[in-house]
Amino acid sequence: MTQQSPSTRSESMPEPELTGVRNFRDVGGLPTSDGRRVRAGQLFRSGHLAHATEADTGFLSGLGLHTVFDFRNSADRALDGLDVELPGVRNVNIPLSDPADGAGFWKMVREGDLPQLRSLLGDGKAALRMTTSYREMITGRTAEHSRVLRSLAEESVPALMHCAAGKDRAGLSVAVTLLALGVDREVIEADYLESNAQHRRYRIRRASDSPDALSPEVMELLSPLFEARAEYLAAAFETIDATWGGTERYLTDGLRLTPELRDQLHGRLLD
Repeated sequence: MTQQSPSTRSESMPEPELTGVRNFRDVGGLPTSDGRRVRAGQLFRSGHLAHATEADTGFLSGLGLHTVFDFRNSADRALDGLDVELPGVRNVNIPLSDPADGAGFWKMVREGDLPQLRSLLGDGKAALRMTTSYREMITGRTAEHSRVLRSLAEESVPALMHCAAGKDRAGLSVAVTLLALGVDREVIEADYLESNAQHRRYRIRRASDSPDALSPEVMELLSPLFEARAEYLAAAFETIDATWGGTERYLTDGLRLTPELRDQLHGRLLD
């Protein structure tokens, strides 16, 4: 079980050991710039729920969730399957841009040979793909992020946000939510980077049985896709600043978050 730094996170619910759900955690306990904290048991993040075991499902059902936000696209859902059903929980699918470009790209990741992987991912191309995607999710997905914040403010908590690995699309959606709650960027980054813990990381599945399938070089080529890197989140924050001049205008002009909605959001998610 990962220990949280007392300087960034107060006590929240103990981290469970889920078998079929990766990267689950309560966002509660993170401090805001005005001395408040994100309320425990109200906002969770994880990878997809398609492979949740019976015990996992029992745990998730006990969280009292109102809404599960699934940010996967149709290719992701076809690849891994639909989420398990949690009784009484509303499931909302809001597809966001996949940094890995969907089914065709994942087919290459799973089945591609070493020369193909070198061509598409080598020489910094994989990391560039990731930073470009984070920038595009900020500028091109304002309507979706606005919808999530409005939904959280009006009715949808407790809520769980997830994508495939719970790292990029869910990670950025959680980051946007935390910005709206007044959490400092450094604290948001620290939470984001927790996805790198070994027990949280997405399991890479390679279809090939060749000796190169999981060789050190292949794993190095794939690692930018499966790691949470500070440079990716920094690209998103830099895009906010370059496009809107800072967080406040991003929230008000980009996401149309009114003072009334922000007060509602704070009331639901902050202590």
